[in-house]
Amino acid sequence: MRKLYVLLLGLTLAWQSAPARAADNGGWSVYPVASKIAARPYFTLSAEPGQTLTDKVAVRNRTGRPLTFRLYAADAYNTARDGGFAVRTLKERMRGVGAWARPAKSRITVPAHRTVTVPFTLRVPDGAEPGDHPGAIVALDEHVDRGGGRLALGVRRAVGARVYLRVGGPALPALSVEHLRISRRQPLVPGLGESTATISYTLRNTGNVTLSPRVELKARGLFGRTLLDRRSARVPAELLPGQRVRLTETWRGAPQFDRGDVTLTASAQDTRESASAAFLALPWLLAGLVFTAGVLTGALLVRARRARARRSAPGRPSPRERPTPSRRRSSPSARP
Repeated sequence: MRKLYVLLLGLTLAWQSAPARAADNGGWSVYPVASKIAARPYFTLSAEPGQTLTDKVAVRNRTGRPLTFRLYAADAYNTARDGGFAVRTLKERMRGVGAWARPAKSRITVPAHRTVTVPFTLRVPDGAEPGDHPGAIVALDEHVDRGGGRLALGVRRAVGARVYLRVGGPALPALSVEHLRISRRQPLVPGLGESTATISYTLRNTGNVTLSPRVELKARGLFGRTLLDRRSARVPAELLPGQRVRLTETWRGAPQFDRGDVTLTASAQDTRESASAAFLALPWLLAGLVFTAGVLTGALLVRARRARARRSAPGRPSPRERPTPSRRRSSPSARP
């Protein structure tokens, strides 16, 4: 039987911090060629609309055999799952760095334990929007690793050096919090088990610059009691322009019997946005009793209303009490 090969693209674009290090997956690394001042972990470029920039990228082979790579520029985006930094694949449509940057060579072969340097040109179009345009210069391994079994997974790995391009013009940081929801898991009987709430929301960068957001969660119950006050740790380090991520926060030990609201505040440079959602915490057993009592009360009220309506309606006489209509007998006419 013929094997079905599924192609998976693994792309390594890990966040680099000081000291500066190249993006690396253990087999090869991709990084900017060092400047005269110092090494660079990624490309940080500035340009005006209509300007052309040139730079060089280095690809180092750390293995003991030659490797052939497809070299291309790509746009960056935030992953929907956790907001991580990711880039478009070769076949996807590019609108920023991926469309404007061109390496001098699209394919390169790097000998074992050697490094190849490739120049690239970045032409910013005249009508480019101001602000940040993140992307990467990617080295995609053309070799496909195939696994065994009836359904073999073909894996092509790639490593990219990040490109942070800022186009001149007004910088407009803006952030929004959307679709705040609260769902709860409560024990059937109060006190027998822990109550957990899940707070979900969408964080969206509505401006034109990259943001490093901070999110604070606060919950208040009856009479203004503080139930929750903490900072979320599950926020992307970088939220790219125009990107949105769906995030969740687990609230363990949420109240089992209370009523209040949750306020989520997201902030970044020169921007701050809040959203609130109300919640009602009732144990399932108590909620069932309240629901049953409400249904019975409603039924009794309907029955009482119908009874009053019958009593207030005008009575109709019974057949025995109804008067018999009188019949007029015609008297014989008098004869002359």
